Amino acid sequence: MLVRPLLFSSAAIASRSLPLTAAMSMSSTTSSGDKQCGKSAVVFLHGLGDTPAGWSSLEYQLPSLKPSLGQDVHYVFPPAPTIGITINGGFEMPGWFDLYDWPIGITAKDDKTGKNKAAQQIEEVVEKLEKEMGIPPNRVVVGGFSQGGAVALLTAYHRRKEGKVPFAGCVCLSGWLTMKDDLEITEEVIKSTPLFWGHGQFDDKVLYEQQPHGVQILRELGVDVSDAGYPMGHSSHPKEIETMAEFLERVLKKDS
Repeated sequence: MLVRPLLFSSAAIASRSLPLTAAMSMSSTTSSGDKQCGKSAVVFLHGLGDTPAGWSSLEYQLPSLKPSLGQDVHYVFPPAPTIGITINGGFEMPGWFDLYDWPIGITAKDDKTGKNKAAQQIEEVVEKLEKEMGIPPNRVVVGGFSQGGAVALLTAYHRRKEGKVPFAGCVCLSGWLTMKDDLEITEEVIKSTPLFWGHGQFDDKVLYEQQPHGVQILRELGVDVSDAGYPMGHSSHPKEIETMAEFLERVLKKDS
């Protein structure tokens, strides 16, 4: 039997801002062209089974909460590849990596190859931002929802080794910390890349236990983590988006 999990909340986001048809009119990889002089960037990854359109309304929603997030901020919503998902009987859908456990608790098995490949895709997006728009990694926040949040954490902390410029910040919404046995974070990243982690207290897909578990590991390593739980399932919450906006304004104002 196919499980067909949908680890995304495009309806939850779109219903509070633009109609989904408006969001879908945007490019699948970048924001609208009037931001070509952006001084900073937010790269946000959707969840399993979703598309960039599911979260692209953040480009309008966040500046409505914090106007500084509209001027000189470039938004990028990369698309996940279409892959077979093991827990779904091999059924193909947009996904950043394979899943072997359901629901996703703290003992979930890692698809290391898929996750590293996804993180590499995001690193290429960041490199393109610097090459084409002059936005360095220390002016970029990488974030995501569910699977996208897991890849954002991997990209921001595991893979920013010595010699790589740390990101300005990281956002994880209803995601989880992966590849924990391989986790080593450089001192420069610890000092430079704070994290906001929001999660639904009634999440039955990516279990709520993932948040305190991951937060504890990262804090013990020295990462500056702001975390909050919300009365919801595997979705988003208005207060969560407000806190995300406050976090983004704070980290993108640094040294600007």
